[in-house]
Amino acid sequence: MNIKEAKEQIKNAMTAYFTKDRFGGYAIPVERQRPIFLMGPPGIGKTAIMEQVAEELGVGLVSYSMTHHTRQSALGLPFIERKVYGGQEYSVSEYTMSEIIASVYDMMEQTGLREGILFLDEINCVSETLAPVMLQFLQYKIFGRHRVPAGWIVVTAGNPPEYNNSVREFDIVTWDRLKRIDVEPDYDVWKEYAYQVGTHPAILTYLDIKKGDFYKIETTVDGKSFVTARGWSDLSDMIRLYEQHGLPVNEKLTAQYLQNRKIAKDFAVYYDLFNKYRSDYQVDKILEGKATAEIKKRAGAAKFDERMSLLGLLLDGVTERLRVVTAEEQTLTELMGILRSARTSLARPGADAAAVLEGQAEALRKRIKTGKVASSLSADGELALHGAIAALEEQQDILREEAPADGNEAFQLVKGDFDRRAKALKQQAEKAGKCLSNVFAFCEEVFADGQEILILVTELTINVYSARFIGRYGSKEYFAHNRELLFYERQKEIIQELERLELS
Repeated sequence: MNIKEAKEQIKNAMTAYFTKDRFGGYAIPVERQRPIFLMGPPGIGKTAIMEQVAEELGVGLVSYSMTHHTRQSALGLPFIERKVYGGQEYSVSEYTMSEIIASVYDMMEQTGLREGILFLDEINCVSETLAPVMLQFLQYKIFGRHRVPAGWIVVTAGNPPEYNNSVREFDIVTWDRLKRIDVEPDYDVWKEYAYQVGTHPAILTYLDIKKGDFYKIETTVDGKSFVTARGWSDLSDMIRLYEQHGLPVNEKLTAQYLQNRKIAKDFAVYYDLFNKYRSDYQVDKILEGKATAEIKKRAGAAKFDERMSLLGLLLDGVTERLRVVTAEEQTLTELMGILRSARTSLARPGADAAAVLEGQAEALRKRIKTGKVASSLSADGELALHGAIAALEEQQDILREEAPADGNEAFQLVKGDFDRRAKALKQQAEKAGKCLSNVFAFCEEVFADGQEILILVTELTINVYSARFIGRYGSKEYFAHNRELLFYERQKEIIQELERLELS
């Protein structure tokens, strides 16, 4: 299955494992909660989906690699420290597997989260001497004398032996204690994640054209040659920073992340071409609805690869505008909840309104800290909280400057600031919506009945920011073409059904 399907399987298993009976105990006893084992090639996002699961379920996440542990470290020898967790004293030794259990308890103490995921990577690379201890752990959730606390689900991961020389095959006894999920690379699924993290459009459009280059591992006369999803993601981050600092993006850079000479060279050549298109087509003018006749003529006559690159540029430009709107909306949603809860405190006689807002800001800072420790806070969620903190700090400045006479006046000042922000957001959303309409108008005029508009609608559907924006603010052009897309997809299904009938 692909990584998205694996994520759903993990969430479903955790929902089942967290279910309690009428006496408050877990419906499936801890000893019978099979650890989940993600088996898949390197760099396809096994660790990333664990972070997403923790965030979506609101539980903690502790991650460790098992490659350096031995039987001695599993038992936690020697004991060098004693700690108290939940009123019970434990012996803990650093750099041992008892330290892993201690980390779980530490997170529980720091965050208040009583349920979570203990993620152990490369579990099938443990040493042979550790195998009996691992078998005990998989069945009873115990490392020597150290037990995983109730409410913490064990998820493990590993690579197939063809990808890692250190892999040791599990026997049937071990496999029979695991809930195994085999994961395969899937570009279309990865692309949804790529949009969410802002993967560079040059990478997305290149892979749209050459999907076979997304994930490739080969054995050549020069050794292993490979390209992974992780490599593309890391290269994207570096390209963004290189562009920010005006540094050259060339084959010397791409080869550091894409360890396949041909793919690294092909992408470096494509990147130069992509930048040429970015300059030639003047994407900002298209987004503003001011595309020249020359640009339209060139786009209409362009070959498929060039059209795909142009679509990527347009999507990147409009997505950034939609992303800013959805981020600001998320910030205002946080701020609205805070101001509603703070209204009573502001109305108290003698209340220091600025101090009340500072208390709310401090609570948000703690949420950020707790979310980071627990790996349960997304980048967008953190951005929204930082935005709300900045807004609260600005409102404190307003209160200090205006010196309101009472709590009601203080609240009106704060509400006035919030209303101004909401009005600015509405104007920003209207501008972003206009840019989206301009993209559709350009594509309708230039590409007419081509597949480019259907591709555009599909990309807007899988892109989390455009999907959120359209769901909130609408887009008549999107909905009109989406109906065409649905009809087109249904038409393909009917044709396929007819072909199967003819074959039979």
